Parts: sequence; structure tokens; C-alpha cells
Amino acid sequence: MKYALIGCGRISPNHIEAAKNNKLNFVALCDILPEAMKEKSDKFGLEDVHKYTNYKELLEKEKPELVAIATESGKHATIALDCIAAGCNVIIEKPIALSIADANAIIEAGKNAGVVVCTNHQNRFNKSVQYIRKALEEGRFGRLSHGAAHVRWNRDKDYYEQAPWRGTWVQDGGCLMNQCIHNIDLLRWMMGDDVDEVMAYTDQLGHSYLEAEDLGIALVKFSNGSYGLIEGTTNVYPKNLEETLYIFGQQGTAKAAGTSDNIIEVWDFADKLDDPEHVKATYGENPPNVYGFGHTPLYTDVISAIQTGRKPYVDGNAGKRALELVLAIYKSAAEHRPVKLPLEECSTLDFVGRFGEGRL
Repeated sequence: MKYALIGCGRISPNHIEAAKNNKLNFVALCDILPEAMKEKSDKFGLEDVHKYTNYKELLEKEKPELVAIATESGKHATIALDCIAAGCNVIIEKPIALSIADANAIIEAGKNAGVVVCTNHQNRFNKSVQYIRKALEEGRFGRLSHGAAHVRWNRDKDYYEQAPWRGTWVQDGGCLMNQCIHNIDLLRWMMGDDVDEVMAYTDQLGHSYLEAEDLGIALVKFSNGSYGLIEGTTNVYPKNLEETLYIFGQQGTAKAAGTSDNIIEVWDFADKLDDPEHVKATYGENPPNVYGFGHTPLYTDVISAIQTGRKPYVDGNAGKRALELVLAIYKSAAEHRPVKLPLEECSTLDFVGRFGEGRL
């Protein structure tokens, strides 16, 4: 299967390794910065892979079957729509887009073209997350009470200076959209997906040179009567502390923790079907960074979906739901009121000027 990667930034090594692990026919790299392509090419032995600074030229000349899009978030939608129009299946790095309208356009275009659209929420493939999901689908939690998603990380000025698009409303959003959306996706997915209402606060407390938030706190009311708590920040001193996901039910409690929900810290169920210590020892991982090991199985799933004609495990609608919840948090915080879902329309651009016009 002919594969191309568009975007050679911070997350690209995970995509490159996933493509190689799945033995894809790696035909092309694309980035507007030739030095970024050279650095990845040298590091991963991709000297024979064709290099492009214009992705449209890549699509025309290489005609890839599968394209991964790992550019600035604000460019995801335009590139995805062009790839789909060229007949390509796509893996889109989170978030799928920065507006409800763009997410809808991607989903509709993929459906009409008959191609696979996957949103890259790779943490769904964590061993810990998969085991919690299995227990949930088997009904072991009983009636869900509430869940909580915490992302307590650090991002300093050096991080933002590496890529000035970060923290801008037109290309990114703040910590909830960039750093926390994986855990927000997991919380919504675990708690039944359907959301009635969101109440939230966001603020900018330690990054005055940005446009968007570095702290978000939200309460989510799910349609099944359960609740969710979200806390996300990039203000933790002096480095990343943890990413945790709690699921509480009348008959079970689970906690995924570590740097990216990659271990199980709490496992307690009324049915006593498994030994908590065995679960903790078996379904934990120690990844080298917060991106974890999920890209390779996500790619495996997408390849299977393309070959069999089924939906991928994490499709475009999943990406839209995670995006929608972040945008609802932004809207609630900006308008100082509860926000009902679904959102018919909303974009990060609706919040330009929310914290002033801080720029690097």
C-alpha cells in the first residue's frame, strides 16, 4: 500500500515508525521546510523516499493510497479534503479540524469518496485503555456514576518558540485542544459519547505570550445521567506530572494513569473476575514519551479497514466528538453559561481576542 506523510514535525517520528512497522510502501514525505524532511530522512533511513514541499504535487505525482496528515492543526481540514478528493484514505492527527463545519465536511467527503477517514486518537489503543473498555462493554462497572480526565503537564516558552503556530486560535487553540484532547476523547468515549451540557472555565495564567488558554476546567453532563470532570493545564512545575482517567460505576472503579494513561493504577470490581495486581502488571506499559505506543496498532487497524471496507476503530465521527467537546468548553467559558450539545457550529476562530493578542 503506497503511503505518504505530510508534516515532519514533533509527532512525525511516531507516524514514520508506525508506517515502517506495518510494512507500508513509503513513497513520499512532505513539509514546507526541507530541513525538517532531511532530519527525519536521515534519522529513519528514508533517503530513497521522494521529498516534496508542496503536498498537491505529491498527490498528483505519487498517487498514494494512504496519507497521514501531521501538520499544524489549522491546516488539517484543507489538506484532508484535498487528499480525499484525490482518492486517498487519510489518518488525520488530532484534532480532526478546528471547526464543526470543517469536521462535517471531512466526514461527508470521505463518505462520498468511499475512503477511510481516521482521526489519530492513538491512546484508545493503550493496553490499559483497551482493558478498561473491555470491562465497560461487558457491563462490569454497572451504572456509570462519573468519570474524570486530568492532564497535568508542562509546556514552556521554548516549546512554543519551536513552532509559532502553537497557542494561536487560527492554527491550534490552547492546552485543551492540543495537549488534552486525547484524554477528553477517552472520557467522552467511555462515558457513553452523548453529551447534554457543558459548564466550564478557561484561563491563561502562565503563558501571556500566547493567544489561547493554558488552563481549562469543565463539568460535563452525559445523556445517560453520568457526569464528567475535565482538568487540563500546561502550567505544572517543573515538568509533566501525569495524565489520568478515572471511571466510576456502581459496581466498579478503574484508574488509568502514568504519563499518558498507559498504566492501570486502580482496579476494583464487585464481580472479582480478575486479580487487581495481575491486571496492573499485565496491562501497563512504559512508553518513552507522552505519545505512547498507539500509533502502530492504529495504523494496523486503518490498513485492515481499507482492505475489508469496514469503518476504522477511530473514525472521523470520533474525531468530531472530541473536537465538539473542546469547542463546547471554550464556548461555555467565553459566554459564562452552560452550553447544550450538539453544537451546530463553532470554531476556534470564535474566540480570537479572548485572552488578548499575546504572540511570541
